[in-house]
Amino acid sequence: MASDTKRPILVPILGDQLTRTLASLRGRTKDDTVILMMEVWDEATYVKHHKQKIVLIFSAMRHFAAELEDAGWQVDYVKLTDPDNAGSFTGEVARAVERLDPRAIRVVEAGEWRVQQAIAQWPDKFACEVEILPDDRFVASLSEFRDWAEDRVQLRMEYFYREMRRKTGLLMDGDKPLGGEWNLDAQNRKPPQEGLSAPERLKFEPDAITQDCIALVEEQFADHFGSLERFEWPVTREEAEEAADAFFAERIENFGPYQDAMVAGEDDLFHSMLSTSINLGLLDPLELCRRAEQSYRDGKAPLNSVEGFIRQIIGWREYVRGFYWHQMPQLQDANALEAHRPLPEFYWTGETDMACLADCVRSTRDNAHAHHIQRLMVLGNFALLAGISPQQVQDWYLVVYADAYEWVELPNVAAMILYADGGKLASKPYAASGNYINKMSNYCKGCRYSPAKKTGEGACPFNPLYWHFMTRHRDRLEVNPRVGRIFPTWDRMDEDKRQDYLDSAEAFLATLEPASPAWARAARTTQED
Repeated sequence: MASDTKRPILVPILGDQLTRTLASLRGRTKDDTVILMMEVWDEATYVKHHKQKIVLIFSAMRHFAAELEDAGWQVDYVKLTDPDNAGSFTGEVARAVERLDPRAIRVVEAGEWRVQQAIAQWPDKFACEVEILPDDRFVASLSEFRDWAEDRVQLRMEYFYREMRRKTGLLMDGDKPLGGEWNLDAQNRKPPQEGLSAPERLKFEPDAITQDCIALVEEQFADHFGSLERFEWPVTREEAEEAADAFFAERIENFGPYQDAMVAGEDDLFHSMLSTSINLGLLDPLELCRRAEQSYRDGKAPLNSVEGFIRQIIGWREYVRGFYWHQMPQLQDANALEAHRPLPEFYWTGETDMACLADCVRSTRDNAHAHHIQRLMVLGNFALLAGISPQQVQDWYLVVYADAYEWVELPNVAAMILYADGGKLASKPYAASGNYINKMSNYCKGCRYSPAKKTGEGACPFNPLYWHFMTRHRDRLEVNPRVGRIFPTWDRMDEDKRQDYLDSAEAFLATLEPASPAWARAARTTQED
């Protein structure tokens, strides 16, 4: 065995930790450190991830490894097709320990529960010292969130967000919010105007590394969901910064007013499309918030747009991350509304006469992306109203979106979209009829179904499904101050009308075809072998 002074420090870097200032790299010297990066089968297949998502992560990892090597770091990179690939993070770390005989392993905690459960076992598995460091790329540490949440009867993002504003100083005027209000969401609900379109987001041509990843995915994951006809995501920090530059130059001005708008065929509108780069670690979220604030101070963007952008990052993103760790592992099995209907086939195929759902699935298939209102108020709203199994919906969202990691996906889907946690995260279920979609989109104009028709043939299915949902859960929802006032409206209807709503909903639900076995995902594992 080599002397301790000659034995390296092994630094594993996971696929969503592509940050040069990562805690495990700080203070390390290039002559006594080996960085381990791993493409492993477990991560590519524990759910059948969208093809673009796998390409994005593998390409970003390979580019990041090349950048580290160019900077003088020693990188031990394991590709998916290496003949001795162990298939899991723990297996690859074990092989690296055998190859390199490190004196210590230094790793940043994982973002996902199941991976962190595996890492927590490393001190017992390996003879060398194992140091597990907090991920300090977030504004709030996990212990800080726990302290904030500990004595609260209800957890609400709004109050946590105010703490993050105070902590960062973003959009603050002393100890008061700039402009006098903390939250300007009421100004950010503008319906789409006729012909609304936005400057095209910056798109990137795949280079040789990305093309190799595309070929790999087409060969190894041919049965996974999604199209690789176009792959245009940034895969390096330089590209991600270019994408951010384009957003702040061309789209942030209108980001706020139209952030809830939906226009058929306009997949990006004024959204930043930076979440993939943020969640990979290519962009610093706090740095982006400071750039947004500067846009306001320079007179290039209105306060409501900037506040909305900042709230999504230091408010919602930080909040769901803390909530995830605060509520795991029970959150993954939550089903407070006892929803058990299987996921419909059209979530995979897009073959439905409901124009809104068809377009959202199409965008998801083609881009591995749909914006937050499409996810919440179209795809999610339908799953909520139809009573679809939370676990099947959670898996679908985790599969299909390139920015989806369980720590951000699970709270958004289980708690925000499906109310499966019984209201710990959200103050009400986000249930809506066809009127909402008609107001906030142009989907309804060419649809077979009419939002103005409430029941029967040709009625928008969201209309009867809404009342079917509300009456199914009346005992729970009637006491909710945010939605309980809807029930007097129901009670004022005559009996025939109420029955017509329920019959129309039942008739539509009976037409839903469950997803075929061809779309069944790989079985989830709770920990690595």
